[in-house]
Amino acid sequence: MNVVLWIIAILLAAAFLAAGLMKLLQPRTKLISSGLGWAEDFGDGTVKLIGALEVLAAIGLILPAALDIAPILVPLAATGLVIIMAGAIVVHGRRKENQMIIANVVLLILAAVVAWGRFGPYSF
Repeated sequence: MNVVLWIIAILLAAAFLAAGLMKLLQPRTKLISSGLGWAEDFGDGTVKLIGALEVLAAIGLILPAALDIAPILVPLAATGLVIIMAGAIVVHGRRKENQMIIANVVLLILAAVVAWGRFGPYSF
């Protein structure tokens, strides 16, 4: 199970690092025109904050355990992603973006599995 948790954490980290960097590095108007319609509902600072939180969570899923420095940060980062995805589900639900809700639920479940495993029976 430890290997499975590592694989899930790596996949989550890659996805959220890419998504977060995209939100941090591109202007909100470009994000909206590229299909992220939800960004219309938020200001520039909020979109950048979401991107920064996603990048920090991606780092927190891997580095603390890999470097054996404060490995408790791994399940905390996963829990943070669960919260972010819960918020994303609410936003996409209000906008009736059902495809995005499905993706957010999958990511939420994967992050919850990592949080459960690393807080519980497979902690570092």
